[in-house]
Amino acid sequence: MTNSTGRRVTANLSLTLDGRYNGPGGPNDFAAFAPYVTSEVARNHMNRIWESATTALLGRLNAEGFLGYWPAVAEDENADPRDRGYAKWLVDTEKVVFSTTLTEAPWERTRVVNAPAADVVADLKATGEGDILVNSSASIIKPLLSADLLDRLYLMIFPEIAGGGQRLFDDGLPASKWMLTHQQSGELGEIAMVYDRVR
Repeated sequence: MTNSTGRRVTANLSLTLDGRYNGPGGPNDFAAFAPYVTSEVARNHMNRIWESATTALLGRLNAEGFLGYWPAVAEDENADPRDRGYAKWLVDTEKVVFSTTLTEAPWERTRVVNAPAADVVADLKATGEGDILVNSSASIIKPLLSADLLDRLYLMIFPEIAGGGQRLFDDGLPASKWMLTHQQSGELGEIAMVYDRVR
């Protein structure tokens, strides 16, 4: 049994009403998400996800996409302060990128791992402090859900049915109970929710 420091494992993801985290066009199809991601509720929610996190876990696709976007926001004095706060946190925090193809870390304060998510999380929980945030990366969230290793889910639900694309909650997950600890709805019908695992 690995000694645990009590670090929480958290994850954030945005979903359509039909439970998709991308549209029918594939991993980069976010047409159904675009109208909502800069809403007040979405920005406040994004601020919430990182305030107690000290480690970010990212899949390769997200890591590369985020690298192309967030460092510039961190430097942009005209950016929304919430966006800038998240961007600065992401640039400065410890990052673990899951990849079978990368040979070197794409960012500073980043290490690349090619290992099962559950094993990496167990190692991280044994050292350090602060939350371990799986940052919008369903490829990591899914195996952690399967292993019942997530303690908190930050979900944004957007009022659209994508009709295709990948779903977060696959059949065959272990049954689990969650408690709603925060919710906020926006003018566009988007809802931010925080669920904590009841153990």
